[in-house]
Amino acid sequence: MQRKSVAVAVSVGVVAAVLAACAGTPDRRLPPLALVADVDLARYMGDWYVIAAIPTVFERDVHNPKENYVLGADGSIATTFTFNEGAFDGTSRRITSTASVVAGSGNAVWQQQYLWLLKADYRISYLAADYSQVVVTREKRDYAWIMARTPTIAAADLDRLTAFVAAQGYDMSGLRRMPQAASR
Repeated sequence: MQRKSVAVAVSVGVVAAVLAACAGTPDRRLPPLALVADVDLARYMGDWYVIAAIPTVFERDVHNPKENYVLGADGSIATTFTFNEGAFDGTSRRITSTASVVAGSGNAVWQQQYLWLLKADYRISYLAADYSQVVVTREKRDYAWIMARTPTIAAADLDRLTAFVAAQGYDMSGLRRMPQAASR
């Protein structure tokens, strides 16, 4: 029993350490990230397929990654990240978190809370007028996500959104296309 408790404590500690690295501080030498002036949260809610990303450690071997957002009556945003591990038919996984909108940000800056001790930066830097495509960034410029309402987008759209991320001061060497099954 004691060995199991130690293993659980170590696992929680490792997850907390990895997530703490996600929090970080911004590089003050870079100009501010672009931000959408005003996000209609009700329109933003729902499914977003991750098309490309500079992924976190948890996203490096995922297939069919999708974010789902649900606006709560209290203004919080329940977030569910689902994916298949390692292959299209890999084990289905999900990670949940709760976001809160940063006051005065036009709903474009959120704090995602994982577990009970860590808040991660979430910035809506680009949003198509029809709410069909979005680029989510972080002030630290370590991770970024290009997402859409559909599992695939036109190559020209991906090129345009990739160029947008690069223009935000990101090192693009880590950007990768996320495998999405077209039939989803």
